[in-house]
Amino acid sequence: MAVRVAGAMAVRKVLQAAESARWVERPAEAVARAVRRTISGTRADRLLGGAWLGHPVHPLLVTVPIGACVSAPVLELCTGNRQAARWLIALGLIAVPPAVVAGLADFAHLDARQRRVGALHATANVVSTAFFGASLCCRPGARSAKVSMALGTLTIAIGGALGGHLSYAQGAGVRRWQNTDESDSPVRR
Repeated sequence: MAVRVAGAMAVRKVLQAAESARWVERPAEAVARAVRRTISGTRADRLLGGAWLGHPVHPLLVTVPIGACVSAPVLELCTGNRQAARWLIALGLIAVPPAVVAGLADFAHLDARQRRVGALHATANVVSTAFFGASLCCRPGARSAKVSMALGTLTIAIGGALGGHLSYAQGAGVRRWQNTDESDSPVRR
């Protein structure tokens, strides 16, 4: 019991340490500024940010790449169906761009502390995407494909933990659209 509590506390400390990663501040602010310049206050900002839904869209969109990519190695290990695992990875990779675009729209509205965590979240997910992409380039069943899938699964877990910390511990995007009226919705009735 004490080991589990210590392990949970260590993970929590690592996630909280991400809030202080000042080395990502300059590039994170540059990205946020570029996104704000491009879409801030536009219909695209409201659509991608979730004004029509009442909460951010990004968490909904990430379920497909996460679900597909995490399920692929499990499917391959449990059933040996390498082709089905590859199709799942391909589906997951196809679903990444919409999730990234919605995530960038949210990223532009984060404060500095949240942006640090968001930048690390995004970096882990870029690395994960690269590993899963590499696994598709390898011969099915090859050791390199399995290693790439394993590393992709590890980094997607890290990215997910950082995303969860950003949403739940830091409250990113919470109540952003709660005080908008019908005219703010980009969806016409």
